[in-house]
Amino acid sequence: MSNSRRLFFALPMPASLQQQIVRWRAGAFAAEAGRPVAAANLHLTLAFLGEISAQKEAALQALAGRIRQRQFKLVLDDLGHWPGPGVVWLGAKHAPRGLLQLAEMLRSQAARSGCYQSPLPFHPHITLLRAANQPVAIPPATPGWAYQADHFSLCQSIFENGRTRYHELAQWPLNNAGNT
Repeated sequence: MSNSRRLFFALPMPASLQQQIVRWRAGAFAAEAGRPVAAANLHLTLAFLGEISAQKEAALQALAGRIRQRQFKLVLDDLGHWPGPGVVWLGAKHAPRGLLQLAEMLRSQAARSGCYQSPLPFHPHITLLRAANQPVAIPPATPGWAYQADHFSLCQSIFENGRTRYHELAQWPLNNAGNT
């Protein structure tokens, strides 16, 4: 049995915000639009790492612990649909500089550690629906939720009993010297 785990760095969301988004999503999308992501799984992926050995995980955690980044406010005010991967997403029309910097640092460290990183530009988003392979009616606007990002996490993706759940393994604070 392998000692590797499927990992990613993420920007978690407050549980209260996850619940607000799930309630809104239930009224905003038809049931056949796609498979809803569980409230507890709503997050913004900063860098996907893939199957990682314990040794590489320890090295990446040490690198993440050296990051010094300011807190930032994230406004979730954009929606979209990627038919190819079958994803309906919630994102930011104007991603804060702090978010883009944090993702770039984590993706760069991951790439230097041998974790494949997509050549596509980082597009900060939260996956709302999966298996959305048919055209989806996208609501014209979102309520525009906002929250202060004060930490980022290393998470494990666990698939068991036909379901995926995410487990937070470690977290690092973003300093509160100011907002970007």
